[in-house]
Amino acid sequence: MTPLADLYYQVAKNPDGIAFIAGHDRWTYARLAAHVERMACGLLDRGIQEGDRIVLHMPNRPEMVVALYACFHIGAVAVPMNVRLKAAELTPLLQRLRPALYIGHDDLSQVMHAIDESILPPDRRFIAGAAKDRCGGQPWETLLSNAAAAPHAADAHSHAVLIPTSGTTGVPKIVTHTAATLAATADLLGSMGLRESRRAVVVAPMVHASGIFILLTCMRFGVTMIIERFAPETVLDTIETNRCDWMAGLPFMYHAMMKSQLNRPRKIDSLRFCVVFGDVCPPALQRDFTATFDLALRSVWAATEAGGSLAFGLDPGAFSVNMEGAEARLVDGAGAPVPPGEIGELLVRGPNVSIGYWVGPDAIKDAPRDGWWSSGDLMRQDEKGDLWFVSRKKDLILRGGSNISPVEVERVLAAHPAVNDAAVVGVPDDVLGQRVVGVVQLKDGVTPEVVGDILEAARDELADYKVPERLQTIAAIPRTTHGKTDRKALVEMLVRQPDFANV
Repeated sequence: MTPLADLYYQVAKNPDGIAFIAGHDRWTYARLAAHVERMACGLLDRGIQEGDRIVLHMPNRPEMVVALYACFHIGAVAVPMNVRLKAAELTPLLQRLRPALYIGHDDLSQVMHAIDESILPPDRRFIAGAAKDRCGGQPWETLLSNAAAAPHAADAHSHAVLIPTSGTTGVPKIVTHTAATLAATADLLGSMGLRESRRAVVVAPMVHASGIFILLTCMRFGVTMIIERFAPETVLDTIETNRCDWMAGLPFMYHAMMKSQLNRPRKIDSLRFCVVFGDVCPPALQRDFTATFDLALRSVWAATEAGGSLAFGLDPGAFSVNMEGAEARLVDGAGAPVPPGEIGELLVRGPNVSIGYWVGPDAIKDAPRDGWWSSGDLMRQDEKGDLWFVSRKKDLILRGGSNISPVEVERVLAAHPAVNDAAVVGVPDDVLGQRVVGVVQLKDGVTPEVVGDILEAARDELADYKVPERLQTIAAIPRTTHGKTDRKALVEMLVRQPDFANV
């Protein structure tokens, strides 16, 4: 079934069932479908045609869900846009996409004021929220028609969602998914605890791939979503109040939740399944999380291009390739398979894999070769058949001819009892090519004098050439708009320091 068919399946099966809860607002499947149909008609009334791009630019809200399914309804292409982007980053994306319509939220009015009207005219901007300042646009409610539309039978293999993602060259790629690849992704993610779930707390932004994939999976399997913006106290209170049993989040979210739970314990024994996505999960975090919540914290590998291809493995931190319908292999630089124990690049294949990167209405580039998509992630397979993440190819540190995985060094640093989080980068060096430099975020109450002890502990675990030649404390590790460690920003921050040359 397609994502739209999943919605109507739930309406037919359980029209009064709760699709999602946002604050005190409860949305049944029947109510959601009615709003989707009204918006679909409203879009058609404004001349939106199949294949037109519609930008969705808002935090997690009911309007986001309605707008996404309305696009599915008429065959328009939804373009979820990261709410953390600035006007200078949005402008070139909008120029490339040439959207027929923009649906946003008044929280982002300041950013949208800076977008030139020649790129996005005011009469094509529709804004949700209560503020009077709508950056020249119209109220979101004006898109809701009083008519109702029958479900649209769009081609399952036509473009359905375009997701801009960070590119290694600084120019964002635009990942293309069809209704078919989205449906396959939901099937795979269902095997990660959502098939058995009843209520999931959803904090992943729905303008990111992770949030969209979770939304579609919950809809497919009839899981009630409790939609929240992330704040550790709020999320824990929500789990307790609504008896949530499933959650996915980034490592820093679980760090914050542990701290909040220790300060004020909640009764959250309903929680049965917690998944880490979007970044590497340090083993120390998995250990501490289990000690705090008496619950395993499972690592899941995912990508905007291929959600659900790998599940959690037999050991904490490992990934399994045993997903029905999905394939994975590791290859060397020439594309030949590597034996177990050797490092290779991860390639994945399956019905969930993106069809390529959007460059125009009828143009896709870098489509998977023979169905195989190159992830850019370096991994190693163990004797059990599980995969272990080593590094992103572009993040690998080359010091004096030796390859160093920053993730390996980060795991060792983060395992120290004084460390809350760690990041390691390679900085330019005229002699060695790169040198290893690390930063650590210390736990509350720990003083910077402990840095020497952290390095000594690292020397017991790492070869000498892998140990950071400089280690300093940091208040917070910089993150990208997707919540991952921003290694580029960290390198720039470090080299700007006046005494950096004295490494």
